[in-house]
Amino acid sequence: MPGMDLYPLLKPALGLVTPEKAHHLAIRALAAGARSGLLKAPEADDPVLAMRLWGLDFPNPVGLAAGFDKDCEVPDALLALGFGFVEAGTVTPRPQPGNPRPRLFRLEADRAVINRFGFNSQGLEPFVARLGARRAAGAGGIVGANVGKNKESADALSDYALGVAATCRLADYLVCNISSPNTPGLRSLQARSEMAALVAHALVVRNESIIDPAGRPPLLVKVAPDLDDAGLADVAAVALETGVDGLIMGNTTLSRPDHLKSAQRGEAGGLSGRPLMALSTARLAALARLLEGRVPIVGVGGIASGADAYAKIRAGASLVQVYSALVFHGPGLVRRIKADLAARLKADGFGSVREAVGADL
Repeated sequence: MPGMDLYPLLKPALGLVTPEKAHHLAIRALAAGARSGLLKAPEADDPVLAMRLWGLDFPNPVGLAAGFDKDCEVPDALLALGFGFVEAGTVTPRPQPGNPRPRLFRLEADRAVINRFGFNSQGLEPFVARLGARRAAGAGGIVGANVGKNKESADALSDYALGVAATCRLADYLVCNISSPNTPGLRSLQARSEMAALVAHALVVRNESIIDPAGRPPLLVKVAPDLDDAGLADVAAVALETGVDGLIMGNTTLSRPDHLKSAQRGEAGGLSGRPLMALSTARLAALARLLEGRVPIVGVGGIASGADAYAKIRAGASLVQVYSALVFHGPGLVRRIKADLAARLKADGFGSVREAVGADL
């Protein structure tokens, strides 16, 4: 995976190993590419793709979603592939193995993935050490930290507070993931009172950890595309009441569209990839209408082309994130999405990504 043009040759071989093994091989290849110097800084992005948000200058709006680099092992190698930002995690306070294997399934015919990892994590200690090392080395690029709770923890607020406190001085932005379907009870934190308490506590922890408001990283919350209209209204209300800096819509879905063809479509877990595009974009637009531009949204789910990224932006996303499509198209997809997105923005007369945000609402 260190060489973009090699992926079509490598993909058949990766298909012969389990999906989780292929993922570990990709991490190892990226780490090796970074050590060897094979991964160079990407070419400068088209200026039309630049986005300034939360005081951060994103060279382009196409990021890598949480879940790939769970333990913050290769964020700089991933940035070298051309991502505008990389989100590491989800990290839990204490190490945990996650759910039993197998827990990752490729739905090749559907260009989709089902996972039930359950927040497998090395824990905060190595995650924070790696963030600190790159910060000490003066590494550039925008890297976020996505934090969660341990499966057996009875005090969710304490777990999220530990994650925020440990990462807030080292990450460029923070995300509280309360929408994974693979940790029992986690999605209940999206209810209005629970989410309000969690966000308020997380903001207090961040603010007490960093006294200077100018030095505080933005705090975002990641919510599920399975929320109904009442659930979305609650999320929007909490976001506006608490002053959270942003929302990520969305995570994987527990729904299973009738058109899925792959034999593994019935596996338990969260579905991502192509079948998630329509649902996640519709819920993104609904959330954006409720927020009326007052809270930025990151759009995730089903993006596999510049057209998909553009649709998310026009539906209200200020930034977008990719993950599952990389399984099927390889890292060269990042460059293709950016080129197509820039062309579409210009063709429609937009001088920047910001001008296109919410254009379809």
